[in-house]
Amino acid sequence: QLHLTMSERNELTKILEVVQKELQEKESEMKREISEYKSRLLEAEKEHQDALTGATQKNEVEIEACREKINLLEQFISSQKLEIEHLTSNKEELNNSVKE
Repeated sequence: QLHLTMSERNELTKILEVVQKELQEKESEMKREISEYKSRLLEAEKEHQDALTGATQKNEVEIEACREKINLLEQFISSQKLEIEHLTSNKEELNNSVKE
């Protein structure tokens, strides 16, 4: 019976070694998959950050262009107001001289 027990023990040891090897292989595979997922996640995050940075820069350029247009329009409006005041003043002077 001792021989049978030793034989069983050896068999169980071999089975345990096979199971441990399978577990190690599975663990290695899972670590590799996790590493791949992390790498893909980092790449996606980088792409999103690059896209966000690009969109932000584009928006800043557009905002600056709009500010410049607003500034030009404000200057134009100011010059038009001055022209209107000048014309109004000339009209009043003409009206006054016609009345005299």
